[in-house]
Amino acid sequence: MRWTGVLLSAVACCVAVVATWPARAVDNTRTIQILDRLQNANAWRSHILVVAHRTGWKENGRMIRAENSLDAIRNAIALGAEMIELDIRKSSDGTLVLMHDDFLDRTTTCRGETRKTPLATLRTCRLVVEADGRATEETVPTLEEALLATRGRILVNIDNKLTPDILPEVAMLARKLGMAEQILVKENLWNDKRIAEAKAVMTAIGPDVTFLPILADDAVHDADFMAKATASFGAPAAELVNWHADDAPQTTDGGVLFSAKARAAAIRGNWHQWVNTYTIINRAPGMQAGGRGDERAVIEGKPLESWGFWIDRGATIIQTDEPKALIAWLETNGYRVPYDLTN
Repeated sequence: MRWTGVLLSAVACCVAVVATWPARAVDNTRTIQILDRLQNANAWRSHILVVAHRTGWKENGRMIRAENSLDAIRNAIALGAEMIELDIRKSSDGTLVLMHDDFLDRTTTCRGETRKTPLATLRTCRLVVEADGRATEETVPTLEEALLATRGRILVNIDNKLTPDILPEVAMLARKLGMAEQILVKENLWNDKRIAEAKAVMTAIGPDVTFLPILADDAVHDADFMAKATASFGAPAAELVNWHADDAPQTTDGGVLFSAKARAAAIRGNWHQWVNTYTIINRAPGMQAGGRGDERAVIEGKPLESWGFWIDRGATIIQTDEPKALIAWLETNGYRVPYDLTN
């Protein structure tokens, strides 16, 4: 996605408008506890935070829930995940909805482009479980419905499938619901220009929505830039990508983003190193995790060579398609501090 000057004016407009809207009262006890662990990385390195990718749709390598569904959101909350990822797009009449793809075909009973389909029609599109094509009773959720399901319960990682000028509207909606502090947005950064563009936008949006840099090892090669990218935003974490090709051996050291210098930078800056072990469809297993992804942990039964490997190299946030298996393994191996012991 590209940050534009148009976005800056849109943000300023939206921020001015929402300042007059009262936030609704909500019990934020759970999210306050999660935010404490997110924002104070050095105090919580003994606790691994779990992010449910596409709301957490898999168990034991099988797709058992519809992705980006309210059912999957509620399940992730029940499992104890700290954060879910939501993919957002817009209907033809301007409503923000949950949808990963440009087209409806893969994940619903409908056909056609999401952006050309009105909300009324989306309300007839039943979500499907991709593995077997089974249609659920749930239709395409709006972002507002999803946020209401998460409010006070879990953090929300927005994966924006549109242009950045949609982010003010997301922030406006979250503020209206009294939950802006639960929202995290992100963008790929690899040079000073990208930092400046993103920083200008986030300054306009305001401090209540958290920004996380995405840093990939094909463009970022040193710990100094990692430190600069996180410090520029006061970011509590950086999403780190260790690219893996089909024909390449799995990483043996985690690469530059999980080097000793990178870990030292994270400790000095009090931020989390975040690894993605989830699957990218039709791509090499562990494509963003040096070949050490969820498949190795769950399908091959070698979690020490996947999740354990990354924890040993400093990862304290793991985004996964397998939140149930990951949380169980973390708890069994002493990598989770129960929330009821810290109330």
